[in-house]
Amino acid sequence: MSAPAPSTLAIVDAEPLPRQEEVLTDAALAFVAELHRRFTPRRDELLARRGERRAEIARTSTLDFLPGTAAVRADDSWRVAPAPAALNDRRVEITGPTDRKMTVNALNSGARVWLADFEDASAPTWENVVLGQLNLTDAYERRIDFTDPKSGKSYALKSAEELATVVMRPRGWHLEERHLQLDGVSVPGALVDFGLYFFHNAQRLIDLGKGPYFYLPKTESHLEARLWNDVFVFAQDYVGIPQGTVRATVLIETITAAYEMEEILYELRDHAAGLNAGRWDYLFSIVKNFRDGGAKFVLPDRNAVTMTAPFMRAYTELLVRTCHKRGAHAIGGMAAFIPSRRDAEVNKVAFEKVKADKDREANDGFDGSWVAHPDLVPIALASFDAVLGEKPNQKDRLREDVSVAPGDLIAIDTLDASPTYEGLRNAVAVGIRYIEAWLRGLGAVAIFNLMEDAATAEISRSQIWQWINADVVFENGEHATADLAREVAAEELAAIREEVGEETFAAGKWQQAHDLLLQVSLDQDYADFLTLPAYEQLR
Repeated sequence: MSAPAPSTLAIVDAEPLPRQEEVLTDAALAFVAELHRRFTPRRDELLARRGERRAEIARTSTLDFLPGTAAVRADDSWRVAPAPAALNDRRVEITGPTDRKMTVNALNSGARVWLADFEDASAPTWENVVLGQLNLTDAYERRIDFTDPKSGKSYALKSAEELATVVMRPRGWHLEERHLQLDGVSVPGALVDFGLYFFHNAQRLIDLGKGPYFYLPKTESHLEARLWNDVFVFAQDYVGIPQGTVRATVLIETITAAYEMEEILYELRDHAAGLNAGRWDYLFSIVKNFRDGGAKFVLPDRNAVTMTAPFMRAYTELLVRTCHKRGAHAIGGMAAFIPSRRDAEVNKVAFEKVKADKDREANDGFDGSWVAHPDLVPIALASFDAVLGEKPNQKDRLREDVSVAPGDLIAIDTLDASPTYEGLRNAVAVGIRYIEAWLRGLGAVAIFNLMEDAATAEISRSQIWQWINADVVFENGEHATADLAREVAAEELAAIREEVGEETFAAGKWQQAHDLLLQVSLDQDYADFLTLPAYEQLR
């Protein structure tokens, strides 16, 4: 008797979208289903392991480099695969979601790389998930030119040699895609985003002289990197392209991953392209993991934690040293400033800060860095051009002068700053504004001249939670309490209502955003990710 045919993926609770049949083909869905069958069980085990590790941190209030992988760190002989030509010069990278306008603008921006984001800069509505895939394929086929019906402005791609190389970021391992299910079980969003993109574009990108390149977010251990590597090996065999065609850059944006950088590169070594130093998610991860570690782990206002803080310096310098020791690219953090069309003085001050930040990264040995807006590309480019000249990168700078002890990465109390009442107000104001936009399907949002994404909301709500639970006293004598947070949130909601007007307020999701922010900021049971309860409300 023959074995039963494997079940097929079901599209659940989703309105049909224009041209979705080009993305959701039977063959592509069969590939995603096979990824789900093979790899979701291990994904589930690794998510459970995160909980066990967090419990151990709660018990010990410390972290260390792993004794079980000391041999990997001590072995000086291994290197990651050499960078392909399209990823050898990454001196400036622009980030952003995959809507049609951003796709054209990012590819045309003058940056060497575009991080095409299905993760923190994209609210995972079914429309964003499917049409984002379509936009990337349309770009590779050069059929993405369009005229904005509202503004009348036309958008068209430049010549192929002027376009940024795409590095696509799928969702993290923790998120599901509820609209695609196999036998009633949702497929991980990571496998949906990766699977659809890889299946449709791997060969197409090879034909263009590039390849399927990825940024891997929210990684917490080398075992999670090993899972991704196994996904890559299977996927390349499945579609019949050479092993090593896939390249992945891992965001070191969790505190646990910072202790496993070499091991993460080792697990991905045939597919590794580099590591990136995130910021807000990294701070969020510190709060999440050490939230019950006492006063020495209490972070001040997020804007007071610059990359020059001693524990952040330890993290970034260790990242550069680790990458260059193993032949990988080290990519710096985000310049999130959005230039003002009305205030030249605001721009002048901000541009000077961006330049100082990018100068520091280039001089520290980074091979490139991120910006959120095309106007920042020339500033970042100048900083890296000054250091690199004609060289594509500075991986020959081994930074052997860097020595980081385990305690250096979590020495939060070396920072001479404290939480402020204004910091609480800012966390509430930004949190409500961002969540409201996210619930409307926008993941990248300009707030107070900064481009904010989901990591912003995570650090905002985490700081509110931490300050209340640590019984912080602000400089004005007020205690951080749940009642104070509610009072500030009510005032902020009233101010927004006045600012936007009754009609716009009623049409938005402001009350819902206010309630969700307070839920994840005040619940004693700290939610691992804000986007988990938020996704339940995303329609």
